[in-house]
Amino acid sequence: MLRTTVGNAVSCRVFQGRGLSVTPLWIALGIVLLLGIAIVVSYNRFVAQRNQVRNAFANIDTELRRRYDLVPNLVETVRGYAGHERAVLENVTQARAGAVAQTGSPAEQAAAEGPFVAALRQLFAVAENYPSLRADQNFLALQAELATTEDRIQGARRFYNATVQAYNQRVQSFPSNIVARAFRFSEEQFFEIDEAVRPQAEEAPRVDFRAPPPESAPPS
Repeated sequence: MLRTTVGNAVSCRVFQGRGLSVTPLWIALGIVLLLGIAIVVSYNRFVAQRNQVRNAFANIDTELRRRYDLVPNLVETVRGYAGHERAVLENVTQARAGAVAQTGSPAEQAAAEGPFVAALRQLFAVAENYPSLRADQNFLALQAELATTEDRIQGARRFYNATVQAYNQRVQSFPSNIVARAFRFSEEQFFEIDEAVRPQAEEAPRVDFRAPPPESAPPS
């Protein structure tokens, strides 16, 4: 009876000793597992956000291309009424060609976009001097479509910049910046127009080209 009791006591101590040695191992494995899950979740979120940024910029590019496609018809329409405004027409054509050819970073594309929009505004300003052009249905249709496209561009640009801001904030913030550094997730560029042309370029190139209402006769 004594032997059984002593044997059970020894076995209990051995089992308890093993339990004490196994518990820290399981704790360590649990911590490693949780860290691994956190890293995977953070990595997948970075990938999703980066893809969202790229898709948002693709939307900007689509709307920019739509506007580029409208400009040749606009130039030809204006040329029919104001052919001697050669410098203005060539400026628009060259600025458009430079913007279309730019396929670099968002910052580089924005830099090329500024002069193009400024040239487009100059073209619209010249058109104010030609009443027949202002009444041309093709010109009015192109002007309306450009205005709609400009609204889409501005909406896409705002969404893109908001997406970039959220993504860059995670790249910079702790502890997600550790994952970003380990897997080389870098900050994305905003799509901003250069300060030198911002007052001209950020305003939609929309002008009311319809004939102004007749002025009322002054009181006698």
